Amino acid sequence: MSRPLATTGAVAVLSVGLLALAVTQGWLGPDVGRGANFCEQALTGLVRQPANTLSNAGFVVAGLLVAARAGRPHGTDRVMSTAVATFYACVVVLLGPASAAMHATQTEWGGHLDMLSMYLIASFAAAWSWVRWTRRGTRAFVTAYVVGVAACELVGLWPDPVPVVNYAGNLAFGVLLVVAVVLETRLWRRGETVIVFRHGVIALAAMLVAFTIWLLSNAGWCDPTSIWQGHAAWHLLCAVAAYWLFRLYESERQA
Repeated sequence: MSRPLATTGAVAVLSVGLLALAVTQGWLGPDVGRGANFCEQALTGLVRQPANTLSNAGFVVAGLLVAARAGRPHGTDRVMSTAVATFYACVVVLLGPASAAMHATQTEWGGHLDMLSMYLIASFAAAWSWVRWTRRGTRAFVTAYVVGVAACELVGLWPDPVPVVNYAGNLAFGVLLVVAVVLETRLWRRGETVIVFRHGVIALAAMLVAFTIWLLSNAGWCDPTSIWQGHAAWHLLCAVAAYWLFRLYESERQA
């Protein structure tokens, strides 16, 4: 087994195991209805929203697939290092149990974990595109990444609703993704590296379809008692987008 896959697999086992303990032992606190706005009717068992919870397995699978590709032999001309690719794989995996923590328990802490995981992936996309655009190195990437996550946390403290996405933290998440899309497009047009841009198009298309479903579901186009939940589809399509975003990253080679 490759080192990236072994590392990411360990993160997956540990994080899912901790989630199971947190749910069964009540570590995340009482049910306060966090995430109840995502249509699915809450049940009385351990897992409040089954469809919205279990669909997060898509992120774990996507992260492991990323790790498997990251561990393949590659030339020295690949822009993304194996270490950064492994880190990305772990971030994708963590999206699963972190989001599931909210949907399984509807607790305040579960909601915080859900939002933090979104900040982690969006900050990665924005920071990685920025350091390549500005021709900076690993230290700048780490700094930009930490600043991005911290900025999202601060924006998320805004108490009032915001248009379209409701919560200020969602807005911060979306802004970082837009920054990443703009910079990735400019990098492709700059032509200093060889990159398979269609992988990015697939990732963006999956994300846009996911966001459309998210909006429709939040607008009431859903059945609370059905196992077919729009928010569950959002999770699965976002996992697809995360995988294809890595395919974009791994395709980039020095020209």
